[in-house]
Amino acid sequence: MKTKSVILTILVAMVMSVFAFANEPGDSKLVVINHKAGVYKVIYEGGAQKVFMNIYNVDGVQVFSKTIKCVKGFILPVNFEGMLSGEYTIEVIEPKRKQVQKIIYVANSATTASVHISKMSANDKYLLSVSNKGEELITVRIFDGAHNLVHDQTIAITGDFGLVYNLKQVEGTPTFEITDKTGLTKVIKQ
Repeated sequence: MKTKSVILTILVAMVMSVFAFANEPGDSKLVVINHKAGVYKVIYEGGAQKVFMNIYNVDGVQVFSKTIKCVKGFILPVNFEGMLSGEYTIEVIEPKRKQVQKIIYVANSATTASVHISKMSANDKYLLSVSNKGEELITVRIFDGAHNLVHDQTIAITGDFGLVYNLKQVEGTPTFEITDKTGLTKVIKQ
């Protein structure tokens, strides 16, 4: 009977140690996901009562800091709209541990956001329209259905712009790739 008590005591001690380790800060998790354009969700799951969240730009300059009181974790949306494009480091500091996630934020360009391609009623003709204020330099690349480059053109535009492309000789469904002067690209498959 003493043997059963000793074994039971050892089993209880092992189970308690497993639960103790499950609540250690080492079991916490940090995940950062792109929720929608310019907004990332920082998801933290752990046992710390209070954590510090910092965000640094590519130069190591702190651009955001927050102390967060939590019970088992938090979900915090972080809006990067208005920030420069580049790599950002998000860190969550617990009492005994620091977790780090890196993201690449690409700012929306006003030009690439306002580019539209419309198939016209005439067969194989497509209208490229750009709603723009000021001067812009865009590169228009058109690919055929097999993704072969069939057209490559750089255009300086001032204000709103429109151009009709006759793609009668292009086989398959064309894909348009429009790049602005900052290097941001919008891909539109018709």
